[in-house]
Amino acid sequence: MAKKSRTPTPPRKVQAPQRRVESRKQPRTAEERRTLYWAIAFAASGIAAIAIVVLIFTVLGGGGRSGIDQSKLVGLQTGPAPWNAGVDHLPDRLKAAGLNPLGAEGEVVHIHQHMDIFVNGKHVKIPTGVGIYDGQFLTELHTHDSTGLLHVESPKKRTFNLGQFFAAWGVRLDNDCIGGYCKPQTPWKIYVDGQEYTGDPGELELQKHQQLTIVIGTPPKTIRSNYRFPPGT
Repeated sequence: MAKKSRTPTPPRKVQAPQRRVESRKQPRTAEERRTLYWAIAFAASGIAAIAIVVLIFTVLGGGGRSGIDQSKLVGLQTGPAPWNAGVDHLPDRLKAAGLNPLGAEGEVVHIHQHMDIFVNGKHVKIPTGVGIYDGQFLTELHTHDSTGLLHVESPKKRTFNLGQFFAAWGVRLDNDCIGGYCKPQTPWKIYVDGQEYTGDPGELELQKHQQLTIVIGTPPKTIRSNYRFPPGT
């Protein structure tokens, strides 16, 4: 009788040897510590430099606060009040102020504000004819009398700000100064409807029926919170 052949045992799987990885427990050498220190210091100095550049552009406005380069406002009045209508160099300021010479009052945007200005408690009038050039043209921002009524009249839908009105007027206005009154020597504040406005004064958007009050030095006894606008304004 023939002897049965025996089925061979399958080969045993052999596991590949594993490489032992030991965590580094040895302290860094003095040279490694110095290298790490200088790497961190260099990175920190780079971050600080970027922060300083950002701060400079924020403070200086990168070409003028409120989008207006004060150095390009020809004939800017930087002395004490009262200030004249500033029409002598009005055409030279239009481009920098973002305003246009118009042959007639615009009707697409037609709103009004009232503004009071006080210097050491004394009311200062805003002159007639701000933004109006010798009957030849007028800008979107102008005055027709000395009551403090501001006219915003544009043939195109857009917004305007207080910085543009002062540019049309030819009176300095930035975060530090109004005309010749500069902080901290002379404190001043701006109020909108009786509430203090703490933002960039030039960026204050002109809206319908605002009561704007600028208080320079000693404040008056009362600050308006509203104004009775003439019918139709």
